[in-house]
Amino acid sequence: MNQGFFHLNKPANEPVKAYMAESGDWKELCEELEYQASHRIEIPCVIGGKKIYTGDILDAVEPHCHGNVLAHTHLAGENELREAVQAAMEAKAEWESLSWEHRASVFLKAADLLTGPYRKKMTAACMLKQSKNVYEAEIDVICELADFLRYNAYYLEEIYCEQPVNTHGIWNRNEYRPLDGFVAALAPFNFTSISGNLCAAPAMAGNVVVWKPSTTAVLSSYYLMEIFEEAGLPAGVINFVPSRGSDFGRIVVADPKMAGFHFTGSTEVFNSIWKQVGEHIDDYESYPRLVGETGGKDFVFAHASADPDALVSGLIRGAFAFAGQKCSAASRAYVPASLWPQVKEKLHQAMTLVKTGDVRDIHAFLNAVIDEKSFAKVKEYLDFAKSSPDCEILEGGNLDDSVGYFIEPTIILAKKPDFRTMVEEIFGPVLTIYVYEDETLGETLALCDQSTGYALSGAIYANDRMAVVKMEKALTHSAGNFYINDKPTGAVVGQQPFGGGRRSGTNDKAGSRVNMMRWISQRTIKENRLPDREILYPHMK
Repeated sequence: MNQGFFHLNKPANEPVKAYMAESGDWKELCEELEYQASHRIEIPCVIGGKKIYTGDILDAVEPHCHGNVLAHTHLAGENELREAVQAAMEAKAEWESLSWEHRASVFLKAADLLTGPYRKKMTAACMLKQSKNVYEAEIDVICELADFLRYNAYYLEEIYCEQPVNTHGIWNRNEYRPLDGFVAALAPFNFTSISGNLCAAPAMAGNVVVWKPSTTAVLSSYYLMEIFEEAGLPAGVINFVPSRGSDFGRIVVADPKMAGFHFTGSTEVFNSIWKQVGEHIDDYESYPRLVGETGGKDFVFAHASADPDALVSGLIRGAFAFAGQKCSAASRAYVPASLWPQVKEKLHQAMTLVKTGDVRDIHAFLNAVIDEKSFAKVKEYLDFAKSSPDCEILEGGNLDDSVGYFIEPTIILAKKPDFRTMVEEIFGPVLTIYVYEDETLGETLALCDQSTGYALSGAIYANDRMAVVKMEKALTHSAGNFYINDKPTGAVVGQQPFGGGRRSGTNDKAGSRVNMMRWISQRTIKENRLPDREILYPHMK
């Protein structure tokens, strides 16, 4: 029984460590990198608090050194997935009955463990298995993940405090219950912070979760599961089941007790899940909440008044950070003809600084793409571009998978705005630029808006305020996250809630109150202290 109303202070974003080349932080992290790279571990399923080693093993390798196996991942099969659903449902009653401050405390402690004693271990795991440089890993697996956990608790308190108006003799109350069933969480490889948020946000709101981490990002996700357990998460509240996507969909998503689906990944997969839910709609005990952030073909649009240096910085950082493997990565750009000669030259100079290499090389701006499948996909696009008369490869274009899945950061100049690499999602270090005539600004803005079905993130560069207003209005529905004189990546929890519309998802904004509301089912209670005793209405007397 609660004995008070408990209040959280508004969180501050976790500071990002710099990891300078000669610093003690970098040297200690290098020792951790070498330790993890040389000590192979077994990654089990964690179901109902028990570690289960299935023997169906998938090797977890370093993408930048794919000959080195970091871990053996034990995949959940049909039996384990059904056990995970059962374990979740068995844990449900006790977990949802806890007062909110006890549920929040588990995840607030996890954030403190993450940013404290586990910081080095988690950063190294993210770097090695997801091939991120230290800056990208620090932001992802430490700062953003901790921000999700802390801000979600704060938003949850805000939601619980929101109550309806009362009148004389009437007490109206809103009760914020978890969903009636379990939540399935299906995570991507590119951000451990997203993977952690997909399972933790519903759980914090009182739900129980069956969590499928990406098998290509399983190392940091497994360590995060250990952090949750150390923070006091009861057995069965979150069940960790690395598995094949087809098995997860067939068994977990189709289960009649699935009440919610929390997803980040490709548009194609989300579409297939949506269809599957439709096919089983008569079987579910309640209508499942489908929350998804999917693909993107994110743009940078420059006006003639743009600062060329700022534009070039935004293009390179937006396109090539984490080898372009961000759903928000700058993938297409529109540059006016009057600005193009300066931008082209500055891009060429800047690209000499953009080095590809192993994560242990502190000077490597980008590392490897995640796996052989991703490498092959990007290679197909580059082979197409090399043979097409409708484009010119200005920078990069080379690939090498002999040691790791390395792809040079590549800039393509398209001769027409609907060139294939201008409109299709690639998910690699490839930026395509279309040069438009200055007097066709309005028509080109319309092309930018309508060229793809996506609407995730986008950026404009202009110093002319009237141009900013015109571009912002023309691109109103083209991006859920819109940036003015900044790259289209790097949304910060609590500052820029993230998500897009159209074919980019349900725009439920991870790291916001909106997202937390999706994991709650309201019950409105009216208590009448002076109940009516009359039968007839006054005008009938």
